[in-house]
Amino acid sequence: MADLKNENNRKRRAGSRGPEPDVDPQTPVLRISQLDALELDSALEQLVWTQFSQCFQNCRPGLLTPLEPELRVLLHLLLWRFTLYSSSATVGQSLLSLRYHSTFTLSPRYRPLSPRQKLGLAVLTAGPRWLQERSHSLLTGLGLSLQGPASERDSSLLQQGLRKALTLVSSIAKFASLINFLVFIRNGRHPVLAERITGARAVFSKPNVVRDVTYQYMNRELLWHGFAEFLIFLLPLINTRKLKATISSAVFGRQSADREGEGEGQEVWKECGLCGEWPTMPHMVGCQHVFCYYCIKSHTIADASLTCPKCGAEAGQPEVVKMEVEMFGR
Repeated sequence: MADLKNENNRKRRAGSRGPEPDVDPQTPVLRISQLDALELDSALEQLVWTQFSQCFQNCRPGLLTPLEPELRVLLHLLLWRFTLYSSSATVGQSLLSLRYHSTFTLSPRYRPLSPRQKLGLAVLTAGPRWLQERSHSLLTGLGLSLQGPASERDSSLLQQGLRKALTLVSSIAKFASLINFLVFIRNGRHPVLAERITGARAVFSKPNVVRDVTYQYMNRELLWHGFAEFLIFLLPLINTRKLKATISSAVFGRQSADREGEGEGQEVWKECGLCGEWPTMPHMVGCQHVFCYYCIKSHTIADASLTCPKCGAEAGQPEVVKMEVEMFGR
């Protein structure tokens, strides 16, 4: 009986302390971790929207387009309700062992966000995006509603004034976001303007959290980046058409290709050897294949040692195809 009472007291004390140990909010969080959390949240929203839109893929096209801004806001609020509102941390922050700390309190201990701060974060995150997507339709609807009691001239002037005011507010908001991001790079706090306004700052949710990057991972990244840069430098120097023609002539033989071309008869005259379409202003370069004038001219200017992509023959000077046409009377 005494053991059961001691166990209950221990659980009660553990519940009063909280499930997570106290972490010093003054411990700085890496800037890259905060930016990665924002990217993960954005990727999650896009993933949820993709899954939601696929539910209506068998309906008529454009069914969700008129209500897309409102639906995105609703999905954002749904994610906010089950992530930030319940645990003071977004999904991206939870994956990186982060959470929000309220900077409005002077206590050195961790303080979670108040419901008002959480609601402010949701409104300042989804509200401007919705207003930007709906600004045109809102101005149009306002102009139509003002056409009755006011004159058309006053309505157009008011609509232009509202549009200019909205553009000015949007420019000021973007400039403020830029200034906030520069300040974030300087001191490492509040990467988003909404966090600075609501007093939310990312802190660690667990003690001794280190963003560990293994030696093998860094080696793979360095090796891949070096290989990619080498390919970017090497690919423009490779003549793929000449390489393809050389391989074709080596595997099948140029004589067999010529015999095959002779067997085709007039079929080779019906398509350009480069673009595959009906030859425009047909020209030849020394073999039996026909090319459009602009196709063969542009390729010979780009590559002085051009070869025929069909048979691998060296391309000479383009010459106009001479054809004999017989006229038959009715």
